[in-house]
Amino acid sequence: MTNKEKFPFGKTNYSLMLAGIAIILIGFFVMSLDKEEFGFGFLGLTLGPIIVLAGFGLEFFAILKKS
Repeated sequence: MTNKEKFPFGKTNYSLMLAGIAIILIGFFVMSLDKEEFGFGFLGLTLGPIIVLAGFGLEFFAILKKS
């Protein structure tokens, strides 16, 4: 077995997965910055969830990308 056969994904896939996790965490952090009561402001209801969804989209792309 060579080194390429041991891992299910390539280096690019793992890098994209880590970037996706970082984007998801940034999205949750942005949601926590909302000063409105119960997070019902722009950051908590609009911008934060869009960033989180972008992170999940990147994760989906990283998993399906051919190495």
